[in-house]
Amino acid sequence: PQVRAMRLSFVGELGWELHIPRPSCLPVYQAVMAAGAKHGLVNAGYRAIDSLSIEKGYRHWHADLRPDDSPLEAGLAFTCKLKSAIPFLGREALEKQQPKGLCRRLVGFTVDEKVPMFGLEAIWRNGQVVGHVRRADFGFTIDKTLAYGYIRDPSGGPVSPTPQHCHREPRVLSGSAPAPLPPTPSVLDVRGPEHSEVSLDFVKSGEYALERMGVTYPAQAYLKSPFDPDNKRMKGIY
Repeated sequence: PQVRAMRLSFVGELGWELHIPRPSCLPVYQAVMAAGAKHGLVNAGYRAIDSLSIEKGYRHWHADLRPDDSPLEAGLAFTCKLKSAIPFLGREALEKQQPKGLCRRLVGFTVDEKVPMFGLEAIWRNGQVVGHVRRADFGFTIDKTLAYGYIRDPSGGPVSPTPQHCHREPRVLSGSAPAPLPPTPSVLDVRGPEHSEVSLDFVKSGEYALERMGVTYPAQAYLKSPFDPDNKRMKGIY
């Protein structure tokens, strides 16, 4: 059977993704397992993929990335061709956001204590809540709990999904005046300047903890993956 092999990875290793016609899935799978037996090849479940991907810092759609997140906030500016003249969907919005600075930023965390975390745990910085965990898992390679979440500067406004300088438009119902927007719920509602940038220095200078079921655990913040931050394995350098 014809198989399309794509050189890509979702687990941080130099690997392949095989695209196979449906009738050929079983024979291709059996051939791969037979060829890999002498190398110790075994089946792995999707939770293994989740664990490996979070160790590598790969983003998950629906958790780390949602329609209200921008590539700049998610640390994915390198995927956008902003230095070229190539048009793409959302370019204008990113060009407006970039010079203003980011009022929230996706940050990775590790916790030395082996406690299960699943998301929605509070992120504390210097004694203040600055966000919540979007995704968490255990990293078996680094032997630590990992978590990712967006943080904000509490002095710049509430910790909420809507940046202070990104005003939401009032809803207009047919044949009526604009309806007032409900207040955005937040863990912390500290009013301050309209916009306070979450710079790299802001991220690096804080002392962090993650709160799970009322107990806080010291955490280390990362802007790069704690596993293979230089991407050597994806280049075949082991």
